[in-house]
Order: sequence, then C-alpha cells, then structure tokens
Amino acid sequence: MYKNLVCGTNTLIPLANGIKVPCINFDNAATTPPFTSVIKEINSFSPYYSSVHRGAGYKSILSSQLYEKAREDVLNFVKGDSKYHTVIFVKNTTEAINKLSYRLIDEIGDGIVLSTYMEHHSNDLPWRYKYKVDYVQVDNKGRLSLDHLEHLLKKHKGKVKLLAVTGASNVTGYLNPIHKIAKLAHRYGSKILVDGAQLVPHHPVDMKSVEHPEHIDYLVFSGHKMYAPFGTGVLIGPKDTFREGYSDHIGGGTVKLVTPKDVLWEEPPQKEEAGTPNLLGVVALVQSIKTLKGLGMEKIACYEKELTKYTLERLKNIPYITLYDDMDIENKVSIISLNIDGLYHGAVASILSLEGGIAVRNGCFCAQPYIQKLLNISLEDMEKYKQDESLLRPGTVRISFGLYNNYQEINILIALLNQIAYNRKKYDLKYKTLLST
Repeated sequence: MYKNLVCGTNTLIPLANGIKVPCINFDNAATTPPFTSVIKEINSFSPYYSSVHRGAGYKSILSSQLYEKAREDVLNFVKGDSKYHTVIFVKNTTEAINKLSYRLIDEIGDGIVLSTYMEHHSNDLPWRYKYKVDYVQVDNKGRLSLDHLEHLLKKHKGKVKLLAVTGASNVTGYLNPIHKIAKLAHRYGSKILVDGAQLVPHHPVDMKSVEHPEHIDYLVFSGHKMYAPFGTGVLIGPKDTFREGYSDHIGGGTVKLVTPKDVLWEEPPQKEEAGTPNLLGVVALVQSIKTLKGLGMEKIACYEKELTKYTLERLKNIPYITLYDDMDIENKVSIISLNIDGLYHGAVASILSLEGGIAVRNGCFCAQPYIQKLLNISLEDMEKYKQDESLLRPGTVRISFGLYNNYQEINILIALLNQIAYNRKKYDLKYKTLLST
C-alpha cells in the first residue's frame, strides 16, 4: 500500500540457487527500513548540521532550535502535556528504561516494581537488580491476566510504586489495555511505565491528561522501529521525576555551574542528556512522525490488521503449523508467531530466506520467559539448556508486518510455508546436513 514511501523495498537479493528476487521484509518488529522522506530530510538538513546548545553561529542556533522543537513534536504525537512531561532523547527503548530504572531509585526506595511475564528483557532486567520485583502472570494464550495484576496490587498493600508493562507484545503482537491497566495501577498508588516499542509505530497512542485516572506516567519507544534509523529513542515522563538528583550519565551539557567544590545541575531534560546529542537521529525521528501523522495512525493500524487477518486465515489451513495466537485481530498489532511440527524454528527461518528471499526472525526475541510459557516449557525443563549450551534452544518463527508490506508478498510466504510443511521431513534432513558441514 505504501511501498513507495520506504527505502529498499525493490532491492534484489540472491537466493540459494543464485537467482535474485525482490527482498520481502517481514522482520519489522526488530527494525524497520527508513522512510524515503526521512532520508530526504537528513540530506536536506545535513548542510546545516552543527553543535546543539553550545554555539553562537547561525547553524548552531538553527540546530538547537530544531532539537528543542522536536520535543514538542514527540509529545504532540502521543498527546503528552508539555507543562507536565519532559522528553528525553536516548539511543533506544532499552536505554530509556535503564535510565528510568536509575532515576527512580530514591522515589521507589524499598517499594516494589511489578513487571510481567510477557515483557521484553529490556523491561524486566533493569528492574531485577535494583528493586524488589514481582511478576504478573499470563494465561495459556499469552494474554496478561488483569485479575492476577489486581491480586498483586492488593497483596502488596500500597508498596507497588511502578508497574512496567508492554503496550504490545513483540512475540504475539497482543495489545495490552494500557489505559485500563493504568487506572488499576493508580487506584492502588502505583505509577505505570508503558514500553511502546511495538505499540507506537503501529497504533494510535494517547497518554491522556495527568488528571485522568487512565493516564500513562512514563512512555518509551524507539525511532528504528518507526522508519527512522540513526539511533534515537525517547523517554517521556513527569518533569518532577528528573528534577532532583542527577543522571546516570553526567558530563557536558548537564550543568549550569561547576566549581572545584560544587555542581549546579541543569533542569530536565538537559541534565539527562550528557554530551553532544544525536541531532540527525532526532531529525529522522521528527520526519518519521510527520510522515506517520500524514498517513494517519488509525488508517495504518487498520491496514496492518487487514494484512494480519489475511495471513492468519491462510496459515490456519496449512498442516503441521502451530500458531501462538488467539485470532483476536482487533486487539493485536501485526505480529504472528508460529512453528512447524518437526522443524527447528531456525531451519524454517533459513528456508524462507534462502528459497524465498523472505526475512523473518526466529528465537525468543529477547522475551525468553514469555516464550517458555507459550511453549509450555517448565523451569525444570530449562535446566537442561543451562547445563548444555550446545542444545538447540526453544523458540518460534516471528512474522511482523510494516505499513509497506502487501498481499502479494504474503501470498509468496504462504506458498512457501505450504511447501515447507508438506515436505518438512526432507527439509529437516537438509537442514541437519547443513549444520553438520
């Protein structure tokens, strides 16, 4: 639908037989290709690229103005409040969550952080080693249990200070009802962090007014998953969170005054952004936001849901395929996880690439506890993988769409998956032979 808006969609790549075909990228949950508008804007702005906040020259002033206005553009995109929220630019979602985990130490203290068993490691590990952490369960279909969430909030009797939850799973695509969850968290005195890495590029987001019981306190996301490369991530949160104390990274640009004895820190967000900022990354992010807004996030979400529905309906008819999906199209983003009986997930991904030019992802997608739940692998079962690193690890094959993918590409995928499923024994032998050579 939007193929002409994205770079590289007609790039020819070689198959195992040497024939070149147009690449088909179904690995958008990891990284999206750039918008052509983003590359054009980078090239257009490059002659004016200069230092931010430090220089008196024209280019520096222009660069500084653009960089600061970018915060407004980001807030408007997710309906944040510039009087209440601050926007901090970082490298990616992972760095944003790590930064927040350091900055909340005084506020949370000996309180509790709730994470969930459907989180990306980036929204689990930063909390594990600094706080008392408890986990919200998921059901057998991989959906977050709101009953268990409320049970934990009641159980801990007001000690839960933060609920860290994904907006959309990077394994199943399931959309969490973040506003319903936020209302529940606030009722029990907790703030909420939403990992928006898979949500923001594919679905409209509204942080809501801070007076609203369903408001989102903290939101994080990455430019490289929304058609804006060059390494920029976003952390949005209340200004008050960052007023006291100092950042996990300190240095140039974070201070008003330094003497041999004293340091007077800048106000947020400047005090959180040490060193020369990634201006070109911010330029890319802003242009991506403009392009997405121009297309309409509702329209994008509807189109990607149609792609997902079309794919799932056809996958259901292929024998030997297991889908980790409850088929609730309206409550998921465009991510599908599957396995083929008798074939290692790595084999399926390799075959798709070598014989169809189709890029997917396989493995656990940095969400190992969630994958273990979906595959019904117990803690006891996982012990053997800890003891023997040579064992092939459990996982799935992940298909993830972007707004530029189309039905023709999906038809090629379905045809090849049919071929793999009906010839899985032959492919299994072929893959094992490749591993042994």
